[in-house]
Amino acid sequence: MIRETVEVGVIVERRALKNPWVDHAWMPVAVLAGAPAAAPWTELHGTAEVTRYYAGKAELEFFGSDTTMYRENLRSPQPSLWVALRPTDAPPGVVLHLVTVDPADAEALTGTGTDIIEAVPMPVEIQQLLAAFVEAHHVERPFVKRQRDRADPEAMARRDPSSDPGDDEE
Repeated sequence: MIRETVEVGVIVERRALKNPWVDHAWMPVAVLAGAPAAAPWTELHGTAEVTRYYAGKAELEFFGSDTTMYRENLRSPQPSLWVALRPTDAPPGVVLHLVTVDPADAEALTGTGTDIIEAVPMPVEIQQLLAAFVEAHHVERPFVKRQRDRADPEAMARRDPSSDPGDDEE
């Protein structure tokens, strides 16, 4: 299996809310090409409304079997990375779960309904690495539509009365 990894850093914000049930919300806002030496959950900037943190580093994976999705992402008007934060009981209340370039992976994460998943702009350096990976490993696969077996209406109408369990009346 063809696989390459890139280390990235993730920036998130904790935003104050005016809501009677929830006092704040977490939002991924950026991914850095490379990971800085800062410790996870280092506060970068804070106001009364928004506090920005370096959430930590993640390993971004490129797989040779997924190059079609990567190519479509790169061709989009805004190439993106998807960041998933997962709620936890430990402070600060969320943990960095995943960063992906594949929109299908991000969509699959929405199934739990509890993760925070946001698209952020893909840095140019990562776009260049991903484009080189796609160029090196993409194999065009023709679309093959599956053919259904034709139903035989005569076979469906035929039945053996002796095998019918409803006819066992005595």
